[in-house]
Formats: sequence, structure tokens, C-alpha cells
Amino acid sequence: MSTREQAKFPREGHEREEPEKVHRPPSRRTLYSPRKGTAAHYMLEYGLLLLGSLIIALSFNYCLKPNQVASGGVTGISVLTLELFGFQPALVQWALNIPLFLLGLFLLGKQFGLKTAVGSFVLPLFVLLTQNGEPLTDNLLLATIYGGIGIGVGLGIVFRGHGSTGGLDLAAQLIHRFTGISLGIAVALLDGLVILTAGLVFDAEKALFALIGLYVTSKTIDVVQLGFNYAKVAYIISEETEAIAEAVLHDLDRGLTRLNGAGGYTGAERTVLMVVVSQNEVSRLKELVRDVDPAAFIIISETREVLGKGFKLET
Repeated sequence: MSTREQAKFPREGHEREEPEKVHRPPSRRTLYSPRKGTAAHYMLEYGLLLLGSLIIALSFNYCLKPNQVASGGVTGISVLTLELFGFQPALVQWALNIPLFLLGLFLLGKQFGLKTAVGSFVLPLFVLLTQNGEPLTDNLLLATIYGGIGIGVGLGIVFRGHGSTGGLDLAAQLIHRFTGISLGIAVALLDGLVILTAGLVFDAEKALFALIGLYVTSKTIDVVQLGFNYAKVAYIISEETEAIAEAVLHDLDRGLTRLNGAGGYTGAERTVLMVVVSQNEVSRLKELVRDVDPAAFIIISETREVLGKGFKLET
């Protein structure tokens, strides 16, 4: 069932009026996203993969590497090997990425596609080509924050293009497949091991900053993929369902979904209204419901992304 019904319910005693035809601008999909399977679509996806990889490489070389911030992943391992053995980070990343990709391709099959192969090769190449620049800052905290944001922006762009840069994510998928450990826990264990090693190779302070960088990266990825416009979903239980539905549809100008429910104690059947609103509409929604039924039961929770008319139209 969709989170939003587009049709409005007619008031009692009135016939449904035909909606007025209005000119609507093209959706974001029409403006920004070419049709899947076309040459333009593949060019866009590979362009995002290359752009994201370049941003990751710049963030690594100008922020994280010179300040010895090993915030997880293959890039974090390359910071450690640079300190311990003097190995070039790009060579270490190739030495880890390529075997992991081939192993994943052999054991897990075609889900490791061409874009993963390209990402596994291109990211170390960009690291190699941009390695001789001056550090952006020698302040450890600023380097951690800037580097974490840059890595997150780069990865978010790569993910928007349905790509991958390989690395420990491939190892995590192998662990998940053959041990049953969840993918999220496998990634956390591998990144945690890198950060713990950073604490031994450098010091506890550098390990703490690496953890901060990893957190900043994860939050930045969420922002790039989902944006700032979080929505709220409200579930409304009331004896005045019809009146509240009228208020939501006509005063708030939002759609709603009617769900069938039953009281846990009485077993009585009742209708539950589900309404998705933007954050700045929450107060107005509560006010409308309270005006109709002060005893109404309202549950409001955050939802990270809503696709559909009135929210985001892209896929």
C-alpha cells in the first residue's frame, strides 16, 4: 500500500468533481536522470563513479594521509602500511582491491560487476595521480572532519551512480556469505580492526580521530543519498476519523492512507489514518487533529526518505 493516496474523498452529499487540469513542471527524473538502459544513463553512472573516486582520492591525499588518520577501509590500511613499511598507498590499495574483487567474482558470482572492477582500479589510480599536493591543513581535528566529509561526499556520489570502490566492503560480503554474520556487523568489525591497529601503530588519540572520521563519513553519505528533507509519518487513531481525514485532505492539503486496525483490549475494529508530512507541517497537523478530536491518539516518527508526488519524484 502506498504511503500517499492521491485521490481526495468528496464531502458527503456532493458529487466528486473532476480535477482541474494544471500544467506541472517536469519531474526531477525527467530533468536529471536519463532513462535506464540508454547510453546517457550509463555515461551518467560511470561519470558519477569517476567523480566520486576523484573526490575520495583528494580527501585522502590532502587531509587524511598527511595527518595519519586511518579511518577504516583499504585507504586506512594504506595509511598504516605507509607508516610501517613506506609502501605507496596507491600500490597497497591495488594490491588489496584487485585480489578481493577476483575472489568475490569467483565465490559470489556476477554481482561483482564491471562498475566494481572500475572503482577498484580507478580509485587507487586517482590516489597515485594526486599524491604530491600540499596538505589542506595540519590541524588534526580539521583534517579529520574535512577528510571525513570529503570521503562521505565521494562515496555518496559513487553510490548514487550504483557503483562501488571495492575495498573492505567486498571482504565484508565474503564474511557475510560464509559465516552468517550480518553485513553491517562485518563492515564494522573490519573498520574497527583497522582503527584499533591505528591506535597501536600511532597512538590512542589518532585512533579516536579515526573513529570520528568514520562517523563523519557515514553521516555525510546519508546526506548525499537522502538529503536534508526528512519527512515525518503520523498514525492517527480517533473516533472522529472522517472529520480528521477531511481536515488533512482539504486544510493541510496532504493525502492519507486508511489502515484497518483493531483495539488490543476491546478488539473493536477502527480505522487508522497514516499521513506523511514534511517537518514544517508537523505542528499544523497536530493542531488540526486536536481541533477535531482532543482525545485523538497520534504517533509521529521520522522517516528517512519518501518517494512520490508531493515529495521526491526521483528513483
